[in-house]
Amino acid sequence: MSQTGWEHFYHMADIGIRGRGRNLSEAFEQTALALTAVITEPELIQAQQAVDVSCSAPDHELLLVDWLNAIIFEMATRKMLFSRYQVNLQDHQLTGRAWGEKIDVSRHQPTVEIKGATYTELKVAQHADGSWLSQCVVDV
Repeated sequence: MSQTGWEHFYHMADIGIRGRGRNLSEAFEQTALALTAVITEPELIQAQQAVDVSCSAPDHELLLVDWLNAIIFEMATRKMLFSRYQVNLQDHQLTGRAWGEKIDVSRHQPTVEIKGATYTELKVAQHADGSWLSQCVVDV
C-alpha cells in the first residue's frame, strides 16, 4: 500500500478499517473513506453538501474513535453518505468537514449499517518515514 490510502482488514465478526497518510490528518481522512467503503463504493457518492464535525479527546486513538463515531452519527441522523473528508488537528482537537449526499438506495446500494467504531484493533501510529496509520474495527 502507498503512503496514502485506505483498506479493510479481516476481523472475525466485524470489519477492520485502516487509513494511511503523509500526516495524521490525512490518515484520519483515509480511515473515514474506509468507513464509507464498508457501506458502499465512495465513487458513487456525490459531494453535494458539506457537514462540519468537531470533537476532542485526550489522545490520538480516542480521537480517531470519536471522529468516526461523529461521522456515523451524522450519516444516521441526516440520512447521508460521505465521499470526501477534510480534517484539521490541533493538539487533541479535531475540526473536520464531510461532503456527501442523501442516501439513494437504488444508486448507492448500501450493504450494511455501521453501529459504531470500537476500541478493537485501535491503533494510531507514526512510521519511521513520517507517514501515519490509523485503524480500528467497526461494529456492523
